[in-house]
Amino acid sequence: MQRVDGATNAAARLVLVPTRKREQDVALVALMHGFRDVHREGRFMSATLYDYPLHRIDGTPTTLADYRGQVLLVVNVASKCGLTPQYAGLQSLYETYRDRGLVVAGFPANEFGAQEPGSNDEIATFCETSFGVTFPMFQKIVVKGAGIDPLYSELIRTPPGGDIQWNFEKFLVDREGNVTRFAPTVTPSDPALVAAIEKALGPT
Repeated sequence: MQRVDGATNAAARLVLVPTRKREQDVALVALMHGFRDVHREGRFMSATLYDYPLHRIDGTPTTLADYRGQVLLVVNVASKCGLTPQYAGLQSLYETYRDRGLVVAGFPANEFGAQEPGSNDEIATFCETSFGVTFPMFQKIVVKGAGIDPLYSELIRTPPGGDIQWNFEKFLVDREGNVTRFAPTVTPSDPALVAAIEKALGPT
């Protein structure tokens, strides 16, 4: 077992993630889905992204229109994945850039290895107690296959196109609604992602 630090937030906890499990997940992403270049980026502009009905993790109806004009990092998340420690990095990004207009939006999904089996209440508790998550979390949705949520039907149009590959795939939406796609293996601290966020936020 390898210890992985939680978010920089003092409320964050330390979590234990099996090293072998994490390696298996990363290998699965790389080998099964051909992520030779983990920065698998593409861009397109969405005019409807902000209109799809959603629910916050507490059940409150909402849409992404609440965040129009801000920079969004949309991530499909899971609690029992080898990439779950990315929660810490996502929280750190949120704390670092939220005052400049960054919103991290977490969407739990259970399509990959059934690694998000819990209820919305269980997921919310896990995120708070394990990583001190304060960024917006939404109710569990389907991000691939039958029953895919309309939001993700729109997001996966981002070049190079195709289905979500694994947990923690990332979509960066700038203030004008332009979307850039990053592979699950791109960590929140990856220089390419950080640079893209900085560019989308604009000068301080």
